[in-house]
Amino acid sequence: MLKQRFGVATLVVAAFVAGFGVHGLMVPVSVSAQSPRVFEIRTYTSPDATKLQALHARFRNHTMRIFQRHGMTSVGYFAPQDAPLSQNTLIYVISHASREQAKKNWDEFRADPEWQKVAADSNVNGNVVTKVDSVFADATDYSPLK
Repeated sequence: MLKQRFGVATLVVAAFVAGFGVHGLMVPVSVSAQSPRVFEIRTYTSPDATKLQALHARFRNHTMRIFQRHGMTSVGYFAPQDAPLSQNTLIYVISHASREQAKKNWDEFRADPEWQKVAADSNVNGNVVTKVDSVFADATDYSPLK
């Protein structure tokens, strides 16, 4: 499973760096070489395909907008093509001004009353997320995004 997740993460990063979107969900980001950014690659696991669809709806209808309000830049959202990950996994990349800013952004996001209501409403029939993996990464010196 770890090898499979590593393969998915590699594919996501490759698509991200190449600038390709998945189903038109990728938001282009222009970052100057002088502006330090930290990228956060997050993988969410849902209990099943039905909950995964509810998770996609939550991001589509609410989460991305709330992220923006709290200084989180959406870079790309990805749905694995192959089972079993296609049945329960969402992968996305966001960026923050710094690692310290990421902590502040997440703290403010979690405390946001609108987010708390959205999360509670989407989990009314059971949690839509059972596991979250987060990796912080810096763009390499040769990366198109820095």
